[in-house]
Amino acid sequence: QVQLVESGGGLVQPGGSLTLSCAASGFAMDDHGIAWFRQTSEKEREGVSCIGNSEGSIYYGDSVKGRFTISRDNAKKMVYLEMKSLKPEDTAVYYCNVGPWWGKGTLVTVSS
Repeated sequence: QVQLVESGGGLVQPGGSLTLSCAASGFAMDDHGIAWFRQTSEKEREGVSCIGNSEGSIYYGDSVKGRFTISRDNAKKMVYLEMKSLKPEDTAVYYCNVGPWWGKGTLVTVSS
């Protein structure tokens, strides 16, 4: 059974940093690209970043480019999203995604 479990969300002040983690199980992670999306009640789900099965293939959305860094540890079956210089508009539920599978999300709130 495929499982994606996000963690690391929380409340952070503007300008702060947070690192999200996604623990993957139930599939051969090495064979798949993995993505982070985010969603608020007011906006459609937005692609934040994705990383291919070889780390040479990485994408960032324009709104996070230069501030977020995605990485993966295939041995630990983990994917990370390091977020710096956070802004209030980064507030959202962040989801880990592989193909048709989604985690339940972790809430990030950027507020003073």
